[in-house]
Amino acid sequence: MQDIPTSQSHGHDFSGGASRKDNGDFTTDKRVLVLIAMALVVGTGGAFAAWVLINLIALVSNAVWLFKISTEPLSFAMVARSPWMVAAPILGGLVIGLMARYGSEKIRGHGIPEAIEAILIGGSRMSPKVAVLKPLSSAISIGSGGPFGAEGPIIMTGGAIGSLFAQFFHMSAAERKTLLVAGAAAGMTAVFGTPIAAVMLAVELLLFEWKPRSFIPVAVAACISVVWRPFLIGSGALFPAHFDMSLSWWGIVLAAGLGIVSGLQSGLLTTLLYKIEDAFEKLPIHWMWWPALGGLVVGLGGLIEPRALGVGYDIIADLLHSRIAVGAVLAILLVKAGIWLVALSSGTSGGVLAPLLILGGALGWLVGLVLPGDPGFWAMLGMAAMMGGTMRAPLTGTFFAVELTGDTSALVPLLAATVAAYAVTVLLLKRSILTEKIARRGQHITREYGIDPFELTRARDIMIAKVDTLPASMRLSEALTQMTEQPDAHRFYPVVGENDRLVGMISRADALRWQSEPELMDQSLYDVISDTSLPVAHAEDTVGRVADIMIHADTGRVPVVEPQTGRLVGLIARKDLLRLRSATNRAELERGAYLRSKS
Repeated sequence: MQDIPTSQSHGHDFSGGASRKDNGDFTTDKRVLVLIAMALVVGTGGAFAAWVLINLIALVSNAVWLFKISTEPLSFAMVARSPWMVAAPILGGLVIGLMARYGSEKIRGHGIPEAIEAILIGGSRMSPKVAVLKPLSSAISIGSGGPFGAEGPIIMTGGAIGSLFAQFFHMSAAERKTLLVAGAAAGMTAVFGTPIAAVMLAVELLLFEWKPRSFIPVAVAACISVVWRPFLIGSGALFPAHFDMSLSWWGIVLAAGLGIVSGLQSGLLTTLLYKIEDAFEKLPIHWMWWPALGGLVVGLGGLIEPRALGVGYDIIADLLHSRIAVGAVLAILLVKAGIWLVALSSGTSGGVLAPLLILGGALGWLVGLVLPGDPGFWAMLGMAAMMGGTMRAPLTGTFFAVELTGDTSALVPLLAATVAAYAVTVLLLKRSILTEKIARRGQHITREYGIDPFELTRARDIMIAKVDTLPASMRLSEALTQMTEQPDAHRFYPVVGENDRLVGMISRADALRWQSEPELMDQSLYDVISDTSLPVAHAEDTVGRVADIMIHADTGRVPVVEPQTGRLVGLIARKDLLRLRSATNRAELERGAYLRSKS
C-alpha cells in the first residue's frame, strides 16, 4: 500500500493561521492601534457634544423660566411659584412626545438602556437622527423642569457619535461597539470630570466584556475628554469636598449599614418606577401624550418644592456641604422621587444619574443626622450607594463619588456602602432599572462574566480515546457492509492508514451515496477519500478551538491527531461539548464538604 500522508498535508487550517503554542493571555492584536487613533477623534467628539448639551440645557432653562437668552446654569431656587410652573413642563412634554413620534422613538427614556440595546442587538449601529434629536429632546425636557440629569442623554449622544464615526469605515460590530462606548465614556467624563468612573461604567454596564481591544480605546477616549474639559466646561472636581472623618472599624460597619438602607431605597424606587410605567401602558391614549401627563405631575410637584425641578446640581453641593435645612431635604426627597418616577415612566427624555445622586444623598444626609461626623459625609456615601445599587455598578459608584468630590480618604467607606447596596439590590430584584426596560422588550441580558470553560479545557480531557476505525486499505464494498449491516455500526468512522495515521472520515450518508456508484465498490477507502480536506484538532487544543473548527467545517465530529505524525488519538463529537457544559453547571450547583472534623 502506498504511503499515506499526514492529515496536515491535505487538510485546511481552521485555526486562523495561529500556532497552537502561540496562544497568549489576550487575543488583542495591532488592530487596537487603529482603534486608539479613532478613539482620539471620538473622545474629542464626545467632549464637544457634552459642551453643546450643557449649554443647550442652560439656554432652554433660562429661556423658559427667566425669559432671557443665557447659558448660565439656572437654580430653580430662583424660580417663583406660578401657573407657568405647571404649564411649562406640560408644554415641554408635548414637544418631546411629538419629536419621539415623528422623529425617532429612540429618544424616549434615559439613554443607557437604549445604548445597551444598540450594542447587543443593533450591531452597535446608531442613526444620525438619534445623535441630533436625543440632546435636543433632553435639553427641552430638563430645561422645561424635568427632574433629570444630563448623563444619560450624553451617554446616548456620545455613543451615537462613536457609532456614526465607525460606520464610515470597514469595521466589525465589536469594533463599532468599542467606539460607541468610547464616545459614551468621553461624554460622561466631560460632564462630570470623572474619567475613571466613566471607564468603569463602560466595563460594568456597556462593554459586556473585559478585553484590551475595547478597554484601551475607551480609556483613551476618556483621557482625551479630560484634556478638552478645562477649555470647554471647567477643571477640577465638580463638587469639591473633603471630610476629615477618622472613623474606627465601626465606621465601615455604619457605612455598610447605610448602603443597606440605600439598597432598600433603590429597590423600592425601581419597583415603583415599573409599576407606574405599567399604569401608563394601560392608558387609552397614544404614548405620544404620556410625557405631557408626566409634565403635569412635574409642574404640580414644582409648586410644592421648586428645587425638585431640573438637574439639581446645586442641591448636591448643598447636601455635601450641609448648607440645607432638614425640612427642605425632606421635601426634596419626597417630591423629587415622586415627579422623577412619574416623568421617567411617561417615556420622556432625560438621565437618571443626577436624580439618583440627589435621592441617595438626601436619604444619606438625613440618616447622617444621627450618625457621628458631618451629615455631608453620609450624604456622599448615600449618593454612591444609590448609584452603585440601582445601576448594579458598585465600582462605578465608588470611583464616581471620589472623583466628584476629590476626597480619596473616603474610598474604603464608599466601597463598603456601594457593595452593600449592590448586594441588597441583586438579592431583591432580578433586574436593574437599566435592564428591566430591555427585558420588557423581549431581550434578556446577563451581566455575569466569567472565564469560558471551553477555553480552560483541553481536547484531551473530553475526547473519546478508544475510537473504532476502518483501515484505509479496506475495499468500499466491505466498508458498506460494515456501516449498513452490522448491528453495532456507528454513523461515522475515522479511516486510518499505517501506524494509525488519519486519512479521512466517512459517514453513513457517504455509504448510502456510494451504493448508487457500483464502479467504486472495488476501490479502497484511501482511493475514495484521501483527497478530501479534513479539519483536525490536537490533544493540546482548547475545547473552544475545537468548537470553532466544528462551526467552520460544518461538522459534528472532529478527529484528534498527533501534530507531528498525524496518528489518530481520539475523536470529539458535539455531545462531548454538551457534557462539558453540563459538568460546568454541576460544579456551580453541587455542594460538598471535603474537610470534616474527626469524631
